[in-house]
Amino acid sequence: MHSLTVSVKDELVTVTPEHTSQRHAELSTILRFAGGLHVISGNIAVEVELDHLEAAKRVRRDIRDLFGMATDAAVMQPSGNRSHPVYVVRVRQGGETLARQTGLLDAKKRPVRGLPNKLTTSPVTDLAAIWRGAFLASGSISEPGRSAAIEIVAPSAEAAMAMVGIGQRLGVASKAREVRMAHRIMVRDGDAISDLLTTMGAPGAVSEWEKLRERREVRATANRLVNFDDANLRRSAQAAVAACARVERALEILGPEIPDHLLYAGRLRLSFRDASLDELGHHADPPLTKDAVAGRIRRLLAMADKKAEDAGIPATMASVPEGLEGL
Repeated sequence: MHSLTVSVKDELVTVTPEHTSQRHAELSTILRFAGGLHVISGNIAVEVELDHLEAAKRVRRDIRDLFGMATDAAVMQPSGNRSHPVYVVRVRQGGETLARQTGLLDAKKRPVRGLPNKLTTSPVTDLAAIWRGAFLASGSISEPGRSAAIEIVAPSAEAAMAMVGIGQRLGVASKAREVRMAHRIMVRDGDAISDLLTTMGAPGAVSEWEKLRERREVRATANRLVNFDDANLRRSAQAAVAACARVERALEILGPEIPDHLLYAGRLRLSFRDASLDELGHHADPPLTKDAVAGRIRRLLAMADKKAEDAGIPATMASVPEGLEGL
């Protein structure tokens, strides 16, 4: 289990519901999302599997306090593809009564496919408890980034859609999707994730999430700037190679006919191949402006290209390495 997910669950199990209905809603959701019904010796038993020890203790306490029922507990150690222990809570005596009272069974004793009707019609004050219960049962959160999300595995498509509806009532945008053969409720927007964590009762996790989010955004911005600078440096270097190749060809074409001030500018370019036009101007004696250097080199190349055209020989662009002709 991801450390951020553990932090959220650690905080959620410390939340004290204000009303009994909220406690009931949270427990019922946990039983629906992490539980199952089993027949043991002809009697219906309710069994819940959780990946968080304190959440399992909370379930046992709530079943005892709200329904007066005893529970059994067991630990399934990591094995196979599972890297963490699973905490199992069972209600053997009175399992059918618990299932009916929490909405796992309908009036005709049939398993409910979606969410219990009591949950889908809950007052707004109980909706946060429903999402809290779903997260404690089968939720996870990933770190900020392209794939950042709060994700809850639902027991059925109907349950997933019901949670999306409850999210809408809370003002949280979520989507139900089938991923890797499982029905999942996803909250992807960064602000929506922060809002949902706050609503469920995990303000400390919100602070941690926002710090990670800010750090990632700063790192991403820095990477973009580095890449931008690299691209500019690469383009500048390529442009310098192309310019020097053209100047060398211009000096060949013009020979002794080159006016002194254009010859000086050409040799200045070849002497400081990696320098910018502004830097070339500083190297000149006396110093020249960037525009003056650029103008002289431009006239040198134009004069050479004109002579090459008249003589029917390759112009200055013929010396530019392949792939740099557009620079």
